[in-house]
Amino acid sequence: MGRWCIDLHNHSCLSPCGSDAMLPAVLAMEGADKGIDILALTDHNSGRNLPAFAQACEIIGITGVFGLEVTTSEEVHVLSLFETLEEALSFSAWIESILPKIANSSRLFGNQLVCDVTGTIIEEADIFLYGPAEIPFDILIEKTLQSNGLVIPAHIDRPANSVTANLGFLPELPYSAVESIAFPPIVDTYGYTVTQGSDAHYIEHIGRRRCYIESESVGFAALRDAFSRNAVSYLGI
Repeated sequence: MGRWCIDLHNHSCLSPCGSDAMLPAVLAMEGADKGIDILALTDHNSGRNLPAFAQACEIIGITGVFGLEVTTSEEVHVLSLFETLEEALSFSAWIESILPKIANSSRLFGNQLVCDVTGTIIEEADIFLYGPAEIPFDILIEKTLQSNGLVIPAHIDRPANSVTANLGFLPELPYSAVESIAFPPIVDTYGYTVTQGSDAHYIEHIGRRRCYIESESVGFAALRDAFSRNAVSYLGI
């Protein structure tokens, strides 16, 4: 049985709140340097930088997880994570289709840069990606699981854009896990498996929070199994 380091919450230069220096390949390289075995890219409401991230993870030799941080209609942030690039891109296209048709203002909100594995900018997303998608929290949970993904309410102990802050409680739903910034969590997690992720928007944030799964192998199936067994441990524990 091995102990594998995971960090399932990170942004790239596609997220308007992220640094332009957060190239997908930089995320993969820094993650590997920090000893992370399973690393996810989860930009806001879009997976347009996932192809570059997938290439970088393959070159560097770490396990990439392909995801989005979706904002629900209640403005709750949720991580929708997928094993394959194709699954993630299909889900991303659907989420983008139900976003408000608001043009991004890079001056007001930040750039939304799409790049290739070398860091070359190939386009800039024109629709504002940070806004709420037209999907309720419970339906997003259902749709992610139906799409063969893992679903994790993000930073449930944060005073904004979290399920506990925006809904006032953690509904009893079939989450794969829940994410907490603090450990031990400062809110009731009701027995759900708890993860920690960096929520990195800047290079120096990569690896600042992580946790570990206990598994005989490394990969998406190992994540799913470890979450189902609550086989997660934390720094120093």
